[in-house]
Amino acid sequence: MSETITYARPDGVQVSGYLSAPSGSASAPGMVVIQEWWGLNDQIKAVADRLAAAGYRAVVPDLYRGKVAIEEREAKHLMGDLNFADAASQDIRGAVQFLKRSGSGKTGVTGFCMGGALTVLSACHVPEADAAVIWYGCPPLEYVDASRVRAPLMGHWGTQDSVFPISQVEGLEAKLREAGIAFEFYRYEAKHAFANEGADAKHLAYLGYNPAAARLAWERTLAFLQRTLRPEH
Repeated sequence: MSETITYARPDGVQVSGYLSAPSGSASAPGMVVIQEWWGLNDQIKAVADRLAAAGYRAVVPDLYRGKVAIEEREAKHLMGDLNFADAASQDIRGAVQFLKRSGSGKTGVTGFCMGGALTVLSACHVPEADAAVIWYGCPPLEYVDASRVRAPLMGHWGTQDSVFPISQVEGLEAKLREAGIAFEFYRYEAKHAFANEGADAKHLAYLGYNPAAARLAWERTLAFLQRTLRPEH
């Protein structure tokens, strides 16, 4: 089952999102899925559908308010206009709260590229989140207050990623260790967006779909979500 929904942010503003859920499982654990810089497109909806097929109620917040980019220049413009702090503390937190209010128990957050950076921020600013899975995205480290992280963390990173280089990942790891935060970060011999099936169609040299890396990362992700969001099963 999938549909467009409207939900309230903590500040009361109504926003929309895409909900995909397993049929007959209103109390299934929740997942908030955060878009790449392209917007709420068919590819990110398919990620939510994949999580629904695995037994989760998944919501993708529409951070661009209906706008979707096709070309790199459009995506860069839309991302540049996005207030990341507001997106994490309001749109994403509101989606977590919506899932919990509407039947889900434990609820996690995951995101890709820009959404991966927002997942890191959400781990700091969404206290209701019960797990977070980061896919190749990291905000500037000065915006990461690791002492506020409460949810278990998993991260997937490409060693050939020129958008979010491994040196930045190492900086994030150092901040998490200093704060005593447990995390599972994995590295793959892959480029940026290695789990996006449509990455190669963008014809951008820094992107590259890697089926083997994507498959392994998804196996690890689903096992992690099983442990953190549905340990009774």
